Amino acid sequence: MEDFWLYFKLGFNHVLDATAYDHVLFIAVLVAAYSLKQWKRILALVSLFTVGHCLSLALAAFDILHFDKAIIEFLIPLSIVLTAIFNLFTAGKDTGGTKSAVLYIITLFFGLVHGFGFSTYFNMLSEGASDIALMLLEFALGIEASQLVVVLVILILSGIFQTLLRFSKRDWVLIISSVVLGLSLPLLFDNWIF
Repeated sequence: MEDFWLYFKLGFNHVLDATAYDHVLFIAVLVAAYSLKQWKRILALVSLFTVGHCLSLALAAFDILHFDKAIIEFLIPLSIVLTAIFNLFTAGKDTGGTKSAVLYIITLFFGLVHGFGFSTYFNMLSEGASDIALMLLEFALGIEASQLVVVLVILILSGIFQTLLRFSKRDWVLIISSVVLGLSLPLLFDNWIF
């Protein structure tokens, strides 16, 4: 049970690490357009991210697939920037199921990329471990729990801005997406590979 809490807390703190805020930025821009009434869709998006993250960690931990760290460090902020730009262009527009499909693809991609970005550290932790799959599950549960905390905070802020301060949903999405874009562009340029 002690090992469970160790890896659970590692996953939980991984998302909420103030020095590595890319997770929070991505989740914020991902759920900005949703309300609590759409909790099933939000849960699906957040869980899809966790699945992608753990899949790439497993591929790296079992020495199946590796990527150049510079490419991964570039793709992480790129996926956040693309999601923010996508929100800016689709805010307030009825795009049918297209928007959801694009967000699902971006979320899985971001999860995969971010997992590879964390794989070196995870591989050091799992070196000599008897059950890497169990470690991944415990870590994934921590990630999922912390992402739900971030989602809850974003939804509360959304409710405050839209209900009490009378922001339209479109304006809320534009503001969150613009803030995330502004915070992500320096990360992208700092990790530019071209």
